[in-house]
Amino acid sequence: MPAFTFQALDAKGKQQKGVLEADSARQVRQKLRDKGWMPLDVQSTVVKQKTTGSTGKGPRLSVSELALLTRQLATLIGAGLPIDEALSALAEQTSRAKTKAMILAIRSKVLEGYTLARALAEYPRAFPHLYRSTVSAGEHAGHLDGVLIRLADYTESRQESDQKIKLAAMYPIILSIVAIGIVVGLLTYVVPDIVDVFVKNGQELPALTQFMLDLSHLITGSGIYILIGGVAAVLGFSQALKNETFRAGWHQTLLRIPLIGGFTRDANTARFGSTLAILTTSGVPLVEAMKIASQVVSHIPIQRSLVDATIEVSEGGALHKALKNTGYFSPIMLHMIASGENSGELDAMLAKTARQQETTLENTVSALVKIFEPVMLLVMGAIVALIVAAIMMPILDLQKMVQ
Repeated sequence: MPAFTFQALDAKGKQQKGVLEADSARQVRQKLRDKGWMPLDVQSTVVKQKTTGSTGKGPRLSVSELALLTRQLATLIGAGLPIDEALSALAEQTSRAKTKAMILAIRSKVLEGYTLARALAEYPRAFPHLYRSTVSAGEHAGHLDGVLIRLADYTESRQESDQKIKLAAMYPIILSIVAIGIVVGLLTYVVPDIVDVFVKNGQELPALTQFMLDLSHLITGSGIYILIGGVAAVLGFSQALKNETFRAGWHQTLLRIPLIGGFTRDANTARFGSTLAILTTSGVPLVEAMKIASQVVSHIPIQRSLVDATIEVSEGGALHKALKNTGYFSPIMLHMIASGENSGELDAMLAKTARQQETTLENTVSALVKIFEPVMLLVMGAIVALIVAAIMMPILDLQKMVQ
């Protein structure tokens, strides 16, 4: 039964919005009138393929929303409910109108004879290619509930990992901003007021003090232009990153930077490994799984090397040798994959490798944060010491003159 979104005025004249299932828009209007409401607008929730497939229209789902919906759907299907009834119950559980309309539209497609994966393809912005391929594999294998549970676990794990990285990055960023603010405040307000006393007395300033005074004048006189230039540079760089050639060059540069290069490599190989694990464990063929998993890698040089590795595997090469040829995967990861291939337990070994890589990535993030903190404190202390020295030097010179 199709679903329709509606807008209506209730008995008190208040506008109401919602979603109803009915055979036609006319039946929806009649249902609203039976409730004493005046229908204003009724539209079908079914999104045609020509609009969704080519333009990518439709609602988006956050990572947390997608994980919650997936786990709830897995629970309902695992309890023995048919897919259409599970989707109907899921729609009733959802409070967000757009999401509810989307779920009911998917249910309508399922009732028309579409597979769940094919129905989900009507909303590519909400359900990415990885998600749909995994669902399709679960449907063909006959264990959709188990696949959905793994998908929910994978989605939640990805969200948790991304949040840890973002939270870890927040501390250095905040510390850097505070440090810059303190230095600018000292140079803008403290240094000029103290040094001007010696300038007015005609005292010759030491080189360090004169440098700090010139720097202070530069900040107070041209600070707004420096700020505008910095913002323009950031915006220009962001715009340049939209060019694939420039972005590929920048990504290659990141790999050469100590610590950052290792983190970038570990982050992308861990993402590839975890994605490949969920796909192969769910029954997706290895070559197809590699094609999909390489698409979630954001680093262009690594992504291109994985495309070559996929071709090598499709031509009969071993997975661990193909990944070794990329030059980006750690030896322990390659040995574990090779062991899985030799023992015939590649799926289980890929999952184990993915967990190991994610643990390594978290340890790398923690190490980078721990290294940054003392380094930043040392740099901050050195700058403040230079400012204090610049202030104290003319005072000491004046004392020597008095003596």
